[in-house]
Amino acid sequence: MKKWLMIAAVAMSALISTSVMALDRTVIADKAENITPILNGATAPNVTVKTADGSPVSLKALVMQKPTIVIFYRGGWCPYCSRQLAELKSIEKELVDEGYQILAISPESPEKLQSQKLETEFAVTLISDESLAAIRGFGVGFYVPNDTRKLYKDRMNVDLTADTTDKAVLPAPAIFILDESGTVQFNYVNPDYSVRPSAALVLSAAKLVKVQS
Repeated sequence: MKKWLMIAAVAMSALISTSVMALDRTVIADKAENITPILNGATAPNVTVKTADGSPVSLKALVMQKPTIVIFYRGGWCPYCSRQLAELKSIEKELVDEGYQILAISPESPEKLQSQKLETEFAVTLISDESLAAIRGFGVGFYVPNDTRKLYKDRMNVDLTADTTDKAVLPAPAIFILDESGTVQFNYVNPDYSVRPSAALVLSAAKLVKVQS
């Protein structure tokens, strides 16, 4: 009897360990559908990112300055991302009037962000996460299949950012709305890169967060 109890205890321990590992949100997922983004009530990770001029900055320090809308996008090469940012520009004034700052984070290098910065009039702060620290911290990263990586390179001349194992990584498109303490109050994450929330939805969520805070 004791032997069976011991076996059961070991099995239960293994099950608990597996569950904990499954909830490790900093792990890069094997595919977009398996990402585990941080949820409402979580705090923005304390990681270092870079501004478009290459200066290192604490993401946590940035988001605790004022209410923040954090946008994860794939890069300036992505037409869906460009369209999303263009649509958000239509509500820019209202978001700023509500007291928000807007941070757009991608795995692209600061050098690539510089050209995007020159091409946009949108009052958004472009952030480079080429170390993938923020993408890991928010739990939105996934590995890109090698054939897809090659396709982006061959057809669009896009070199995707890779981790230390030389596997290409992208973030699932995501929006997090944080209050002044850096706490997530709203999140929208969709593994389908072609689906983005409307500007109207983002504005409504941002206003609701301000009312509740």
